[in-house]
Amino acid sequence: MTTQRTATLTLDGKTVEFPVLSGTIGPDVIDIRSLYAKTGAFTFDPGFMSTGSCKSTITYIDGDKGELLYRGYPIEQLAKNCDFLEVCQLLLTGELPNAKQKEEFGNTIRSHTMVHEQITRFYQGFRRDAHPMAVMVGVVGALSAFYHDAMDISDQHHRDISAYRLIAKMPTIVAMAYKYGLGQPFMYPRNDLDFSANFMHMMFATPCETYKPNPVLVRALDRILILHADHEQNASTSTVRLAGSSGANPFACISAGIACLWGAAHGGANEACLRMLQQIGDVSHVGEYIKRAKDKNDSFMLMGFGHRVYKNFDPRATLMRETCAEVLSELGLQNDPLFKLAKELERIALEDEYFIEKKLYPNVDFYSGIVQHALGIPTQLFTGIFAMARTVGWISQWNEMISDPEQKIGRPRQLFTGSTRRDVKTISKR
Repeated sequence: MTTQRTATLTLDGKTVEFPVLSGTIGPDVIDIRSLYAKTGAFTFDPGFMSTGSCKSTITYIDGDKGELLYRGYPIEQLAKNCDFLEVCQLLLTGELPNAKQKEEFGNTIRSHTMVHEQITRFYQGFRRDAHPMAVMVGVVGALSAFYHDAMDISDQHHRDISAYRLIAKMPTIVAMAYKYGLGQPFMYPRNDLDFSANFMHMMFATPCETYKPNPVLVRALDRILILHADHEQNASTSTVRLAGSSGANPFACISAGIACLWGAAHGGANEACLRMLQQIGDVSHVGEYIKRAKDKNDSFMLMGFGHRVYKNFDPRATLMRETCAEVLSELGLQNDPLFKLAKELERIALEDEYFIEKKLYPNVDFYSGIVQHALGIPTQLFTGIFAMARTVGWISQWNEMISDPEQKIGRPRQLFTGSTRRDVKTISKR
């Protein structure tokens, strides 16, 4: 980070200067930490779209170019050449592992896949029809009651152990939430399987018969996890950082991130995409809904098209599109009505002038919802899979924040528009 220039602000005839900081790539930022002291004013930036909240070396996004980098590596290369645990190591440590490091990390994660047996009893306190995200918020937050042997957040070794535990146990917790809702017995982890294959085993196996994960479907799930592992300073990541800035334990911080991700405007996008497809119902209705989507006076929106960050295209969508085709081919679902409907919507979005002009291309959520549905994952669990993938990003961002000597407890300011000071009158005079 370098400081070569200054920015000048004039307020009420007083001129003050602020340093301009440059990162390795990306826009420069104006360091306004002394703004209030120098001017008595704050900035106003709802949604923080023009505010840099931290320094980070983990993930970089260029929305105009359609670029997503994990520790400098393009997401396209990682998704094609690495598995999820390799990407986890990259996000956690800053470097891709060699063969020995990969084996050691895999063994470490496998040693933490089980949860304390008493945690299984927590599930009995929830209704069977509880949303999986409600269950996950509670269970993940409760992990701090069982794993308090490594809760000193100032100790790097303790932070590492907590990271390993969260990455390893999240698939177990998600699968248990699914099994509980079905009324089926929990399936314990199988450490002879890879990360994604083990998750599919815990999801779909029963004590009655042997379950053999399909390698094409396992790879599809692994790619979903890689593409969702981190995404810079989004709402849930910022929530994790804000909670962590108070000194809260990592399990509480990740639980807060899960709660934020649950919001329909954030992690619920792929669930909304599938529900939209079900609402349209049939290919014959596509034209009607496309017309509605173009009508400014109609509240209907095509979900899964365009992206708040990516102004041209979502680089993850291309990869997910390939995976979607592989999965549908493997399962023989090319002619399934729902998937035929999705393909028709995709065709229109890529050819229609309205969508092209507004750059409303299919995003990663459009394809990932289709793939997860094909894998047999229920719609309600889509966001749970998202949380499982994003856990490594959250804990990497949390660890980076804790290690930053400049980090302070988060305390945004406000533009107050309420009543000025007034006095309370006795009830007889009101």
